[in-house]
Amino acid sequence: MKSFMKNSIMSVVSFLVLVFCSFGSQADDMKGVEYLQTRWAEIKYQMPEGEQEKAFTLLVAEAKQMRESHPTEAPYLIWEGIIRSTYAGAKGGLGALDEVKQAKKLFEQAIALAPESMMGSAYTSLGSLYYQVPGWPVGFGDEEKAKAMLIKGLSYNPDGIDSNYFYADFLLDQKQYRQALDTFEKALSAPPRPGRLLADEGRKQEIEAGINRAKKHL
Repeated sequence: MKSFMKNSIMSVVSFLVLVFCSFGSQADDMKGVEYLQTRWAEIKYQMPEGEQEKAFTLLVAEAKQMRESHPTEAPYLIWEGIIRSTYAGAKGGLGALDEVKQAKKLFEQAIALAPESMMGSAYTSLGSLYYQVPGWPVGFGDEEKAKAMLIKGLSYNPDGIDSNYFYADFLLDQKQYRQALDTFEKALSAPPRPGRLLADEGRKQEIEAGINRAKKHL
């Protein structure tokens, strides 16, 4: 009897250890993603432009290390891609093209792994690359693919601030000013994202700038 109870207690303890370890692992994963998105927003929206390239260089290395430690977790693929894309913008020049090509691969891998991850953010991010990167023979830019990816991102997150912002920015680039304005305004009214206050504030400034540009053509 004592042996049975001892074995039962040990089984329960082992189960609880596994459960708590699992929760701890999930918490660590969330902390990693939260760190990347918070640090990205700090660099992009609070740091002087002249200091951003160096800061993003370090963050790219951190994101890559985290992604390699979580090879089956799509958010890490997406966030490394976002960070590399933003780093490319801060870096500029032909050297930036290598970064956006790597970002493209990361977004494609995330879509293949878990297309619904982060409410379709990989589609939105990939779509933004397709309309911002030069076309052949310099880059892989493609307006039709951009539109398809951005609309797909909206299908996962129709009221999101980023999904609407990037689609509006694409429409502005396509000189569809009225539709761009409407979509910018929808982005501006998007619900706040928990833990993303700085990113939301920065994005809203970009949305307002887009609204002003669109209005100048109407």
